[in-house]
Amino acid sequence: MNTMHHRGYVARVDFDERDGILVGRLLGVNAIISFHSETVAGLRREFEVAVDDYLDDCAQRGIAPEKPASGKLMLRVAPEVHAAVSIAAQAAGKSINQWAADALIKAAQA
Repeated sequence: MNTMHHRGYVARVDFDERDGILVGRLLGVNAIISFHSETVAGLRREFEVAVDDYLDDCAQRGIAPEKPASGKLMLRVAPEVHAAVSIAAQAAGKSINQWAADALIKAAQA
């Protein structure tokens, strides 16, 4: 997946073959924020404008903008998985939180 980053927000970038344009969509927020351009440089500009407009709109309306992530992740897993994770974390000399964070980082980068 191709992505762009601006002010802590991430957008996914795709090519629309039918229209011959690059299309981006902001990830990690409920609002549907998309943008497009025929060039990479144009897409970068449109992405930055879209994020800045979103943040300005939130400020004008007096609401907090959605953040792509809070840093808190709640998981429900089978007790057997929990036990296996606990053992793996202890064996690695880490807390479950740190072990899981490391595993998620590796998985997200794959």
